[in-house]
Amino acid sequence: MLYGICNLGIVPMRSEPSDTSELVSQLLYGDCFKVLEKRKKWSRIRVAFDKYEAWIDNKQYLEIEADDYKSITNSKPILSQDLLEFVSDASQNIFTIPLGATLNGLEILNHKFDGNKQSGQQEKSNLINTAFNYLNSPYLWGGKTPFGIDCSGFTQMVYKINGYQLKRDASQQAIQGDALSFIEESEPGDLAFFDNADGDIIHVGIIMEDNYIIHAHGKVRIDRLDHSGIYNADRNIHTHKLRVIKKII
Repeated sequence: MLYGICNLGIVPMRSEPSDTSELVSQLLYGDCFKVLEKRKKWSRIRVAFDKYEAWIDNKQYLEIEADDYKSITNSKPILSQDLLEFVSDASQNIFTIPLGATLNGLEILNHKFDGNKQSGQQEKSNLINTAFNYLNSPYLWGGKTPFGIDCSGFTQMVYKINGYQLKRDASQQAIQGDALSFIEESEPGDLAFFDNADGDIIHVGIIMEDNYIIHAHGKVRIDRLDHSGIYNADRNIHTHKLRVIKKII
C-alpha cells in the first residue's frame, strides 16, 4: 500500500483521471490518504479523514512512509485557524494554505508555520462563529475553502475546524447524528437536510438562532428556515424542501 500527503494549499479531487473530469472534492494542505491505484499521471486515493475516494494528479502530492501516515492520522488534528496562512520550506519558498489546513505533517514536509493553530473539540456554540468565516464565499461544486465551497463541504469544514468529523457528501452526513422531530427542538449548530422530488438528500445547512440557517447556495448565505424548508427573502420563494434535522453533537 502506498501513502501520500497533500503538500500544496488546495488540490482538486476528480471523479475520473483527467483534468477535464468533474471536481468532486478537494484536498487541503496536510491531508493524508492511501493510494489505492497509481497510474502514469493519476492516482486514485482514499482520504484518511472521511474515507472519500477520487483521483488526483501525481504531481500534486508527496508519497510518505506508512509509519508517517500512521503517526499523522493517529494524532489529534492541528488545524490552521485563519482564512489565509502560509508555510515555508527550507529554501524559503512560500506556500499559501487555506482555513482548516492540517498541520500535523509539518515536520515530515520540512515546512515551517508561524500562524494561528487550533486543536481539540471546541464548544458547540463556536460552530456558528466558524461558519461566519465562510459567509459570502462563492458556491463551488466540490469546494472546501473560503474561495469556493459547496453545501456539504461547508458543513464538514465548520465541524472539522471545531474538532468534529462529518462525512463528505450531504447524503452521507444525513446518516450521522440523531434526528429531531421539530425545528423547535434544534439549537444553533444542528444540521438541517433537504431533499428533492425523488426523496434524495441534496442539500445541508447549519441552523442558527431564531429560525435562521447558514448554507452554501450560490454563495454562503443566511436565510429563514421554517417547517417547509429554506425561505429566500430576496426571491420570495422556498428554495429547498426540509427533510430532517440532525443533532450531531
